[in-house]
Amino acid sequence: MTTAPPATKPGRSGSDGEPPMLTGSGAILATLEKLGVTDVFGIPGGAIMPFYDELMSSTAIRHILTRHEQGAGHAAEGYAAASGRVGVCIATSGPGATNLVTAIADAHMDSVPLIAITGQVFSTVMGTDAFQEIDIVGITMPITKHSFLVTDPADIPATLAEAYQIASTGRPGPVLVDITKDAQQNSAPFIWPPKIDLPGYRPVTKAHGKQIIAAAELIAAADRPVLYVGGGVIRSGAEKVLLELAEKTEAPVVTTLMARGAFPDSHQQQLGMPGMHGAVPAVLALQESDLIVALGARFDDRVTGKVADFAPHAKVIHVDIDPAEIGKIRHADVPIVGDANDVIVDLISAYADATKGHKPDLAEWWVRLNTLRADYPLGYTEPDDGLLSPQAIIARIGELSGPEAIIAAGVGQHQMWAAQFIKYERPHAWLNSGGAGTMGYAVPAAMGAKVAQPDRLVWAIDGDGCFQMTNQELATCTINDIPIKVAIINNSSLGMVRQWQSLFYDGRHSFTDLNTGHGTRMIPDFVKMADAYGALGIRVTRADEVDAAIKLAMETNDRPVVIDFVVSRDAMVWPMVPQGLGNSLVQYARDHAPAWEEE
Repeated sequence: MTTAPPATKPGRSGSDGEPPMLTGSGAILATLEKLGVTDVFGIPGGAIMPFYDELMSSTAIRHILTRHEQGAGHAAEGYAAASGRVGVCIATSGPGATNLVTAIADAHMDSVPLIAITGQVFSTVMGTDAFQEIDIVGITMPITKHSFLVTDPADIPATLAEAYQIASTGRPGPVLVDITKDAQQNSAPFIWPPKIDLPGYRPVTKAHGKQIIAAAELIAAADRPVLYVGGGVIRSGAEKVLLELAEKTEAPVVTTLMARGAFPDSHQQQLGMPGMHGAVPAVLALQESDLIVALGARFDDRVTGKVADFAPHAKVIHVDIDPAEIGKIRHADVPIVGDANDVIVDLISAYADATKGHKPDLAEWWVRLNTLRADYPLGYTEPDDGLLSPQAIIARIGELSGPEAIIAAGVGQHQMWAAQFIKYERPHAWLNSGGAGTMGYAVPAAMGAKVAQPDRLVWAIDGDGCFQMTNQELATCTINDIPIKVAIINNSSLGMVRQWQSLFYDGRHSFTDLNTGHGTRMIPDFVKMADAYGALGIRVTRADEVDAAIKLAMETNDRPVVIDFVVSRDAMVWPMVPQGLGNSLVQYARDHAPAWEEE
C-alpha cells in the first residue's frame, strides 16, 4: 500500500528559525516536492497561472504539457497504474477543470491514486458567474474520495498532504484540490511538516482475527473453492502472498479484467478471466463453486451477469479494504475488511492451523476444471474476408514484446482481445479502463506509463474509434521524447457496438462505420496523421507484414510509432454471455460462435 513519504528535503528557512514566507504557489511546489512528486501532467490557464509561473523554476519536478486536460488526467492514471505511485494532473478553472472530470471518474471507478490540482477564480468573485468559474468541487464530489477548496495560502501544505494521504491509502482513488487564484498569489508561513487532521478518515488495514479464522476454516472444508481475484490485489501489492496462498490451498484462481497479471498466466492454477467475455473454465468455475474467496474484487455486473443466478451454491468470503463493497452485490458469509496483502498473510497462517498439515482433496474438482480447459480452449478463427485477424495481431504483440512490457488498452473489442490473448506474468503490466470503460484512455495512459517506467517497452493497443479521441497526445510524446508504440486495431467501425448490433439488433449497423480503413476511403489516414505528429507511421494489411512491423516499432526509440493494422470488421469477441443473463448460459456463446475454439 502506498503511503505518504516522509519529508526528505529541508524546508526553506526564514530568519531566526521562523518558517519561510511563501506565496501559495510556492507552497504548492514545495509541498509537491516534499511529498516526493517528480512528474506532473497538465495545461496552464488563467486561474492556475501563478502556480505555473512558480513551477517553471523547479528542477525536481518534470512537467509534461499535454494537448488536452483529459489526456493529462489519463496520463496521470497510467503513471500511477504502472508505478504504484500517486499520479498528479493540473488544470485551470472552468473548462480546464471539467475536461479532467472523465479521467477523475475513471480513476474513481478503478481505484487509481490520483491528485487533480485545479485553479479557481478569485475567492472574492466566487458565486458571481465570473469568467471560467465552475464549481468543480461540487461537480467532482461523487467521483472522488474527497474534494478540497482552498482559499487561504496557509492551508495549502496541509491540504495537499491530506490529499496525498487520502489518495494513496485505504482504497486508493482520486482527490481534487481546487485552489483560488488569490490563494496562489498571497503569502503565508510555510510550515512543514503540516498537521494532518482527518478525523473521519481511518482506513482499516488489519482484519479481525475471528473473521480470518472463520475464513480459513471455510477454505479448509470446501470441495470446490475458487480464488476470485480483483484489482485490489494489485493496488495492495499482494501478488506474492496471493501466489503463496494459491499454492498452499491448491485452489483455482480467476483474475478479473482489472487483475490481469496479479497471478501469472503461466501458472497451472490460473483459469483466466471470468465474466461476460471470460474464459469458459473461469466462468464455470465460479458458477459451480461451493466457496468463492473474493480478494479485492467487487462482484461487478460484467462478472456476475444476473446476480440472482450467479454461483448459486457458493458461500462467499469477501475481502476488501472498502467496507462499502462488502455485501453490496452478493451476501458475504464471512466479511473481512482489510488490506488484501495483510489479510492474505493472516489467511495463510490460519489455513495452516485449520488444516494441520492435511490439505483438503480437490482432485475431483480439478478433474472437472481440466475437462473444461480441454473442451473449451480460448481461440478464434481466421476471417473469411481476406483481412487480418485482430486476435492474431494482438497475440503477436504480446509474444514479441514479452512479459516485461506494459500494455495499455482502449475500450471495446481490442480491449477484450488484449486481456484474452496476451499472457500477463506480473502486476502493473496491463492498464485499461475497467469500470468506466473510457474510450480514449490508451494513448495518454501509455504516455504516463512510459514516463513512470522509461526503461520498459510500452504499447497502446487502441481501436480506430478510441484513437481518434485522444491521438493529439502523440504530439506530447514526440516533443517530450516519450517513444510509446501504438497499435491501432482498425476495423473501420465502433467494433463492440457493431458486435452488439449484429447479435441483438438483427444486424442493423446504425452509425458505427468510421471509414478509417476499408475500401478507398481512409478518413483520417492514420499513417499520414502519425507523420504529421512526428511519429513513425506504418500500415499493415497482410499477415506476412505483421511481425516485421511489430519488430520495427520495438526497435524505434527516437519517436513514437503508430501501426495501422487493417483488420476484419466481422471479427467478434467470444465467449460472450449476453448482458443481464446468468453465467450458466455461457453455452449461448458456443451456440452463436461455433468457431470460437482453437483450430
